[in-house]
Amino acid sequence: MKIGIIGAGNIGGNLTRRLTALGHDVSVANSRGPHTLKELAEETGATPVRVEEAAQGAEIVVITIPVKAVPDLPSGLLDEAAEGVAVIDTGNYYPKERDGRIAAIEDEGLTESRWTERQIGHPVIKAFNGTFAQDILERPRPAGAPDRMALPVAGDDEAAKRKVRALIDELGFDTVDAGGIDESWRQQPDTPVYGLRAGVAEVTEALAAASSVRKPEFRA
Repeated sequence: MKIGIIGAGNIGGNLTRRLTALGHDVSVANSRGPHTLKELAEETGATPVRVEEAAQGAEIVVITIPVKAVPDLPSGLLDEAAEGVAVIDTGNYYPKERDGRIAAIEDEGLTESRWTERQIGHPVIKAFNGTFAQDILERPRPAGAPDRMALPVAGDDEAAKRKVRALIDELGFDTVDAGGIDESWRQQPDTPVYGLRAGVAEVTEALAAASSVRKPEFRA
């Protein structure tokens, strides 16, 4: 499968490592340019590209950049992606630490990923946002293993969600359907499921226990 990854930080870098090892054709981009990705490319065999090129022909695109940087993504980013492309959003809104105040999230009550959808003009699937980056490398398990971790996955496009859940299964993790993007507050920072290393039952319970009230420490 052709996969484009935008963002080569901890999550993006480790997804590049795992997905290339699984035989996928991975293009990876960051804001500093392809020349800064030479070491990652040599290590993994991924193709370093400009952000504008990352989605070309891709069946899955992973956007794993700071939320404040999403509006800076080039217009038409997904114009040359494969038909039916699934876009994974791993982002989290940290207003005090990094992102500053985003009015639509604070005042309109949009979930972080609904806001991201509006910026890029395409539905997203929220996944990996509460996953420790090192777990992507160290905690894959075969299907049925008693210690296999489960990750929540939210999104409105059911076909795209199935594609993403299948990819996560291939990576060595179970998934739990966390509902639509308007329900993705259940996996935002400081919810019970955020950072949870557990199986399907525990993740399902954690999603159900979440509160939609954003705590003051996660408001600007």
